[in-house]
Amino acid sequence: MKSLVYPPALKKGDTVAIVAMASKLDVSDLKSAIKLMENEWGVKVIIGESVSASYYGFAGTDDIRAADFQKALNNPDVKAIFSARGGYGSSRIIDKIDFTAFRQNPKWIVGFSDITVVHSHVQSLGFQSLHAPMPKTFKRDAFSVETLYAFLFGKSVNYQVKPNERNRMGTANGRITGGNLCLLAHVIGSESDINWDGAILFIEDVGEYLYNIDRMLIQLKRAGKLKNLSGLVIGSFTDSKENDEPFGKSIHEIVAEHTAEYSYPVCYDFPVGHDAINWSMACGRMASLVVGNEEVKLEFENFIA
Repeated sequence: MKSLVYPPALKKGDTVAIVAMASKLDVSDLKSAIKLMENEWGVKVIIGESVSASYYGFAGTDDIRAADFQKALNNPDVKAIFSARGGYGSSRIIDKIDFTAFRQNPKWIVGFSDITVVHSHVQSLGFQSLHAPMPKTFKRDAFSVETLYAFLFGKSVNYQVKPNERNRMGTANGRITGGNLCLLAHVIGSESDINWDGAILFIEDVGEYLYNIDRMLIQLKRAGKLKNLSGLVIGSFTDSKENDEPFGKSIHEIVAEHTAEYSYPVCYDFPVGHDAINWSMACGRMASLVVGNEEVKLEFENFIA
């Protein structure tokens, strides 16, 4: 197993695009992110039509969002495409997109949450992408944005976190893949689905009922997605909820139950997801995971030009 294709690293003077693939937003929410990218990163920022569009809860109609994404993909000057925010809508447009120009001129695609669909699709084509903070969320945590900068500009990225008493010890090597649990379950059986065998999977979610988290993990297990992993990283499950009649089990207990028959290492409470702290992950890149008694290490392969 080796890393998927690396899009070129950014450099000062490059052009990047911000488009809205999913839910609508207030353009003013992007001001600080644009300022940072232009003044500190030294890149030129193009703002897509979809960013200021509105159609029901979406950032414009499916056609507007798809055309905006397509325009950025087709523009050879654009070196990275940021989804302004998540929400809902990426799966409605993914099959409208022609990735021919992208294959010939790959570029970084950045986002998380609903953008998990796009990440999975890009990996199915053989390319890396970045599960990472989006312009709307840049102001939440400076270090999370620094990890995004490091990946985009070809710097080395290694993470260390404190151990969790529920962790399952061990070492794993494989491609990093994953994202939002709901969307990962959603793409199974579609053209955006990918093979997870040998992968280090990371999952996270927000606002889900505990019983539904259980149901989605059962879906992954029944589809054979959990059986042959190299390792599993559990991110934040922000604002998880109980029904009137409580499901009772915690996130840790739910995951432990559905992975009990497997021997790969499991790391809980990794800082990736919908919390303020959301470290970037290079989907499709080889990495090593060491879950030990003293610390957890996740180290990514160095950038290959």
